[in-house]
Amino acid sequence: MAYSIRKAGVIGSGTMGSGIATLLAGAGIPVVLLDIPAKGTQPGDAPAKRNAIVSDNLKKLQSARPPQVFAASDIERVQVGNLDDNLDLLADADWVIEVVVERLDVKQNLMAKLAEVVRPDTIITSNTSGLPIQAIAEHLGPEFSRRFLGTHFFNPPRHLRLLEVIPHTNTDPAIVDFLVEFGTRVLGKGVVICKDKPNFIGNRFMSMSGMQAMNYALDNGFTVEEVDALTGPLIGRPKTATFRLNDLVGFDIAVGVARNLYPAIPDDPAREVLNHPKTNLISQKMLDNNWLGNKTGQGFYKQVKGAGGEKEFWPLNVETFEYEAPKNPRFESVGKHRKVEPTGERIRLLINEPDRAGQFLWHIHAFYLAYASNRVPEITDTILNVDNAQKWGFSHEMGPFEIWDAIGVAETVEAFEAAGYPVADWVQHMVGKGCKTFYLYDENGIKTHYYSPLDNDYVPVPADPREITVAGLRARKVPVAVAPGAGIPEMVTKAWKDTSAGVVANNGSASVLDMGDGVALLEFHSQALAIDADLVEMGWKALDLLKSDFDALVVGHDGERFCIGANVFMVVMAVQSGLMDQLGDSISQLQNLTQAMRYAPKPVVTAPFNMALGGGAELLMSGAKIVAHSELYTGLVEIGVGLIPAGGGCKEMLRRVVSPVMAASPNADVLPHLQKVFEAIATAKVSTSAKEARELGFLGADDQIVFNRAHLLGEAKRHALQLADGYVPRQPEKIWAAGRDAYAALLLGIEGFREGGYASDYDAHISRKLAYVLTGGALSEPQWVSEQYILDLEREAFMSLVTEAKTMERITHMLQTNKPLRN
Repeated sequence: MAYSIRKAGVIGSGTMGSGIATLLAGAGIPVVLLDIPAKGTQPGDAPAKRNAIVSDNLKKLQSARPPQVFAASDIERVQVGNLDDNLDLLADADWVIEVVVERLDVKQNLMAKLAEVVRPDTIITSNTSGLPIQAIAEHLGPEFSRRFLGTHFFNPPRHLRLLEVIPHTNTDPAIVDFLVEFGTRVLGKGVVICKDKPNFIGNRFMSMSGMQAMNYALDNGFTVEEVDALTGPLIGRPKTATFRLNDLVGFDIAVGVARNLYPAIPDDPAREVLNHPKTNLISQKMLDNNWLGNKTGQGFYKQVKGAGGEKEFWPLNVETFEYEAPKNPRFESVGKHRKVEPTGERIRLLINEPDRAGQFLWHIHAFYLAYASNRVPEITDTILNVDNAQKWGFSHEMGPFEIWDAIGVAETVEAFEAAGYPVADWVQHMVGKGCKTFYLYDENGIKTHYYSPLDNDYVPVPADPREITVAGLRARKVPVAVAPGAGIPEMVTKAWKDTSAGVVANNGSASVLDMGDGVALLEFHSQALAIDADLVEMGWKALDLLKSDFDALVVGHDGERFCIGANVFMVVMAVQSGLMDQLGDSISQLQNLTQAMRYAPKPVVTAPFNMALGGGAELLMSGAKIVAHSELYTGLVEIGVGLIPAGGGCKEMLRRVVSPVMAASPNADVLPHLQKVFEAIATAKVSTSAKEARELGFLGADDQIVFNRAHLLGEAKRHALQLADGYVPRQPEKIWAAGRDAYAALLLGIEGFREGGYASDYDAHISRKLAYVLTGGALSEPQWVSEQYILDLEREAFMSLVTEAKTMERITHMLQTNKPLRN
């Protein structure tokens, strides 16, 4: 049968349950969120009292940082209730997720109640992090158990990509396939299939490798600070590293998982790493002291005030149990190799160094990699699932088998064995028959095959046709489609002809790539992903090619962030060198480019994600359509460096927010809508999601939001092709200039903020310039003006501010500290 999710239920409203509910609501799915009734209430009491637990938990989630809710409006899709009074609300649910306490008897009793309420085709899943899936529902018979399985989200559900799907022996494979697709496409997750084994993949590895690292550190005199210096970004892991991660998760959780795992894996030869005497002693002492990490104010680190009043995080001395000032440890091998790229090569060099750091890293990797080999195919069938679980669940840059390829498989197997880290037989067999790596790569470094211990051979890496990568496009072989003299500038023609892959044109900051099917991609790779002259130049090349060789253009890439705006260092250099005319020309060029993209004869689709700040926000608004990743943090933040938007940002926000209101109702009160734009720019407001960006006006009602980051370029291409069919180019619009009275009202507000201490004198100065631009230069009467009129005002205000000393102070401070200055 065909499955779909039109309504979902979540039982358990703690941090995880509420997070799953709001994730589903953010994806547009109505959700029923249930928990136990509030203590001291009786049936018949007011629902607000009975449902206090779930309501309070949902409220807490809304104020969490980082934000767990995409938009406040998502909460309207969440219907709250309690298990005693409202279980019947799940009668028409398509999917019910259990997220209650980790006790088998509690979960079994809940499943029995659900079996009496839900439809016979409702999918029921458990979010257990380690209890046997089969045992939770086996007492309810085959008809119930065939639609029951595990779906283990990682906390926080919005932000961590991993979703473990755990079928048991009776789970219907069609339901597994459906949830994999739904989790991937709708929820944006990276889904891995796990076997019904203790702690599945993610938590199994977190417990085993984390405890082994702790054990080795304690046995060999490493400090908390030293371990975290070695196990963070240096080896491709987050800054939380090892001990900071325990503080973040809650050390009681980490200890609890390890203690529950130990008796559950009697046949795992490595399980004794969970029962190390020194680690057990320290763990119990920390539990007794209630030093559990962030949630109790101290754990392996404690936040203290430094001599200058700044925050400092003092690490715990595990010998004395006193907190000590940070020492910023240094190691010779780290200093020697810390800048080596790529990460795999850096790890290879580090683990072969003889100093303490090199030996520590050798041992934790030897255990980690050998252990990974012994868990396949016990806990999952493929090495892909293991690698992806580590990357998606814990933000590791590389999985264990990818690391092993980088450091050399055949070169390390014997050494691992000799050091007491046994390697799986299938790896020995693989190496013995001449297979040197776990993955096969093409000439561009893209994985094509992986080694399967079940097949004793390489098998193709599954390809998702919705995933488009820049590396993949660069590797595409495309024909020479343009001959010299075909009406295209010689430079562009030459770039097209010279390439042997999918690169049509290229410079140091950006490229035009062929996406196939008549769609081009303008991708950028400039320093820090900032806008510079080369990026603007390549934008014009892309538009030239769009006229003659393509049907549509996508603007995007797959780097770390979309665009952080203009290269302000170059702005400083221009001012200090007296090159004001050139600076003014560069502003005009950016304005002209964003206008040309918007009004191109063929559709331009922008595909922003992560940070799109300042000029990056102006770029994302420059197309005929936006296809944005759900995690979009965008805003016009120029005031932080003493400027106002000048690449079309002021004009575009007026066009998107103010003009539609006045066009629909000429007598409407413009001030609330004008204030919305003014406040967003004057306070450098940055959206916490694509949904909030829509509420702020950066995205329109017809723009699309994609939850799966890997699908973003593919979805942008799809929408570009849809637009290209019968595309009617857009025409420049008139902009509503609210004039003198609105300007006076904004000035009054600015003065109130200044007098109240919410804005400095210079903030107020910049804001007055902004108000002048947004009201059309304080025209004597409200009126419609051209887009170019507002663009000229933007540029004039920018050029007047950029020469002021306090603006230069702000820019310099930002360049030096990456933080705004309030001067």
